[in-house]
Amino acid sequence: MNKILELRMIVPNMHLIKIEAPDIAKKVKPGQFVIVRPDEEGERIPLSVADWDQESGSITIIFIEVGASTSRLASLKPDDYVATCVGPLGNATQIKYYGTVMCVAGCYGIGSIYPVTKALKGEGNRIITVFEARSSYLIYWLDRFVGLSEKIFTITRDGSSGYKGHVKRLPDILHGLTQLPDIIIVNGCTYLMAQTSDVTKGFNIPTIVNLNPIMIDGTGMCGVCRVTVGGKMKFACVDGPEFNGHEVDWKEFLARRKAYMEEETLFFRRSEPKPKLHKEGKCQG
Repeated sequence: MNKILELRMIVPNMHLIKIEAPDIAKKVKPGQFVIVRPDEEGERIPLSVADWDQESGSITIIFIEVGASTSRLASLKPDDYVATCVGPLGNATQIKYYGTVMCVAGCYGIGSIYPVTKALKGEGNRIITVFEARSSYLIYWLDRFVGLSEKIFTITRDGSSGYKGHVKRLPDILHGLTQLPDIIIVNGCTYLMAQTSDVTKGFNIPTIVNLNPIMIDGTGMCGVCRVTVGGKMKFACVDGPEFNGHEVDWKEFLARRKAYMEEETLFFRRSEPKPKLHKEGKCQG
């Protein structure tokens, strides 16, 4: 069991959790993930590591509340314990000098791309950051990226910050640059990664995505996290989680991601008050 040092909502439905995990903090690298189980009855949740501190022996994770297991995790408090925190798992991001790197992120991906951005900056890369969200109040950790990024662009659905729209506005940003990025790295929801990959293919810019499929053991034993990349079957947990975005079968990946969507939302439906039904002029409780 691992002690929770900090747990709070940083923007609506998005939570930051800091967990005591000294062994993981000593070994984890940018791009890797851990598997967390909120309690003995909970599912194993794969979550990217957003930050860590070797001195305090802690790791920080940003997660979104989407179903029963993440809801249970969000309901815990500092000084509580999670039943499982295993890692680091997966292959680390290839950190080296590329030249100009564009980091595109949204949702929980803002957290997971932070250590990647920090490490790439440390290798002397020129960093351009793009954040995508429904509204400006859903963008967090902006202050952490200011010192790392030469330029920061925002895209919001409601136009409250930066470009109005969604990631399909990325071509406008790319056309406005004096020099195209040498590589683009994307972290976030499936839609963001798929659409970014589609856009960058037309620009012939290498694009790396961090896949987040359904996962159970995280060691390649179960095969649940299989994805098709370049026409070949891969396991996201051991072959990834990072892959060439231009080679991912996004249609298949999205279908597999939706496999248990009804079960995830059912938890929240059960927690809603029963509606009053009107029948034959009478209100039924």
